[in-house]
Amino acid sequence: MSTSPEVNNMKILRLKQVMAMTGLARSTLYKYMVTEKFPAQVKLGARAVGWLETEVLAWLQSRVEERA
Repeated sequence: MSTSPEVNNMKILRLKQVMAMTGLARSTLYKYMVTEKFPAQVKLGARAVGWLETEVLAWLQSRVEERA
């Protein structure tokens, strides 16, 4: 079974990684997700979630662009 190049380069970030990248607290991330101001999480298992790195990076870039 072959996968597309996009899938091969896809990286899932866990909560601690997202918090470190964004500088946001857990409660703030979840508050932003409820109001759709932050990318939705991806369900990985019964008790595990993550975020697509590309979406988190795009969100960060949009925050930088907003300051201009």
